[in-house]
Amino acid sequence: MNRRFLSVAVAITASTALLVTGCSSGGSGDEASDKIKGAESDKGASASVGASAEPNAVKRPETKLPKSFQVQFAGWTNSDPKLQAILDDGKERLRASYAAIINKDPQDDAFTFYSESDALRTGTEWVKGFTDKNLVLIGKGRVFQPQPRISPDGSGTLFYCVDESKGSTKDTKTGKVTATPADDALVLYRTKLRKTKEGVWKTTMVQTERGACK
Repeated sequence: MNRRFLSVAVAITASTALLVTGCSSGGSGDEASDKIKGAESDKGASASVGASAEPNAVKRPETKLPKSFQVQFAGWTNSDPKLQAILDDGKERLRASYAAIINKDPQDDAFTFYSESDALRTGTEWVKGFTDKNLVLIGKGRVFQPQPRISPDGSGTLFYCVDESKGSTKDTKTGKVTATPADDALVLYRTKLRKTKEGVWKTTMVQTERGACK
């Protein structure tokens, strides 16, 4: 089966998949079942801003994406510094997952740094779905409508949409390029995060749903 840019995460559990990070099929609390709010206009964009660190926080690994694959983060700012910290680390986790595929390394340092629990397990399988088929990502992705929040128990949630319409996969052995089908290009991500004692928001769970973003 040819792997598409968009369709490789669910292929692990079904016969189709999603491009952006590995996903979990099960729900986890009210946050996981929420729907993203109505579309809002993009307020800004940042291609690659390093995650903010708290005083004396652990040093975060650097994530680099090649010119052949770039990701735009639109409206990825928040006036609340606590919510901005979730946005920063959530963004780096997504960028690191892309880098792990391009580097052909399911155990990429940045990807494993920002992932733990179910998100690390399913994310590793998702990356291997590309690397085992000699596939890398090319083109562009756009991530927008981020919705971060902190739950009463101290955990974090982050919802966002990904537009994969300008992205493709490339077979590094044959050179064959497979574009993302237009009907599958918009994906809603629901993620849960845990803040470590060093101040890093690590992603613990990821769910994806096609067609939930507009």
